[in-house]
Amino acid sequence: MPKPEGFDFWRTTLNGARYVVAPMVDQSELAWRLLSRRHGAHLCYTPMLHAQVFVRDANYRKENLYNETNAEDRPLVVQFCANDPEVFVQACLLAQDYCNAIDLNLGCPQMIAKRGHYGAFLQEKWDLLHKMLSEAHKRISVPITCKIRVFPEVSKTVQYAKMLEKAGCQLLTVHGRTKEQKGPLTGVADWEHIKAVRKEVNIPVFANGNIQYLTDVDRCFRETDVQGVMCAEGSLHNPALFEGRKPPVWEMAEEYLDIVSQYPCPLSFVRAHLFKLWHHTLQVYHELREELAKVKTLDAIVEVNRALKRRCQDEISNLKETEARENHLPLPHWTCQPYVRPGPKDINSQNGEHPTGGKSTGKRALEEEDGNLEFLSKNKQKKKARNPKKNFDTSVKPKYVKCEQCGNPKGTKCIFNLCRGCCKKKAFKELADCVGHGLLFKTKHEKRLKWNLMEEGIRENGDRIHECLDS
Repeated sequence: MPKPEGFDFWRTTLNGARYVVAPMVDQSELAWRLLSRRHGAHLCYTPMLHAQVFVRDANYRKENLYNETNAEDRPLVVQFCANDPEVFVQACLLAQDYCNAIDLNLGCPQMIAKRGHYGAFLQEKWDLLHKMLSEAHKRISVPITCKIRVFPEVSKTVQYAKMLEKAGCQLLTVHGRTKEQKGPLTGVADWEHIKAVRKEVNIPVFANGNIQYLTDVDRCFRETDVQGVMCAEGSLHNPALFEGRKPPVWEMAEEYLDIVSQYPCPLSFVRAHLFKLWHHTLQVYHELREELAKVKTLDAIVEVNRALKRRCQDEISNLKETEARENHLPLPHWTCQPYVRPGPKDINSQNGEHPTGGKSTGKRALEEEDGNLEFLSKNKQKKKARNPKKNFDTSVKPKYVKCEQCGNPKGTKCIFNLCRGCCKKKAFKELADCVGHGLLFKTKHEKRLKWNLMEEGIRENGDRIHECLDS
């Protein structure tokens, strides 16, 4: 039986999914997917998996897919990052029996994706992507989909989408941001790119970006005419987003923790989810934030969650309605609501300029030169607790001399004035030693030659002895 393609795949296999929870590293595990489905999500993705690791490591396959199967968790799309056609196909073959479709990640903009040469950093490699998708489409029993970011030019984004469709992509998710839009430069996603792609391709399109409330979802459908809307960070702060509800945080947190007790996952995942859910409340109760960061068991996390719930309920009973809204939030802090990232201007005004004289003192204006704990970031306070002698004064930090080739700090005793990596390449190429880095290519080569000469001498002497004995 041929596998369904395009709109037929979306209607039958994915049941015409409209509300979609995005693939999120360490955040879209089985427990979170089940919670999302119970609150309106029609389709979920696994976290991004590394195809190469998935192929070679049986434990990685079990922990991230094989042990996470559940009848309630369908339809399901498995997402891989990859940059080699054969590796991608092999990973798909190992995963195809555990999902309804396989997605190729072409949207990750993070530095780890740049170093690993995957995600959005493949968007200029059209020949490679065409080969990867066409091979997978031919050899895999489930449909292949893609998640992309846009180019600055709408026309190039459309050409890119058409190329992927031609290569075998059966559904395209378009995140309306470029790969440069991340962190403080995230900005607003451009739905015009998504609308243009939707008009030009003949496969289903999902839109991604700018989704914080259900009203945003409805507006996205109207403005882009897409088949589905995908949400990532918005759903982390409010899993009931697709229901149009804004429940108390503890309601979602307790339900999630109950699911985790049935379908365990790493504690780091649970902690990260609670930090997202309780984000606004933890700005009020700092000591409970510290407690949540330190606890090491699920039971302890449950206790912190109960303590946060008690604090909020006490606050509700003691405060008037008009006093309940703090920190310029549209809703009380104990209500599930989105977190809006500060823009670059906000970050510069807080971290780049001195609050009194407009003078910059480094990355954080509040971190005074004397290293006063009151002004250090939480991360630096932890480092100070581990090492009381540590000094964060930038004026007394050693100034490292840069490597002449790559710009990394050079070795202080390197004879070539290079970092270890560059020194190793140069010493190997020139057959030289660098005692500073412990590289002894020349010495080892000379020892090898000496040993070879000794072996030849022993062999010659042995031959002479044999000749004498024979005579």
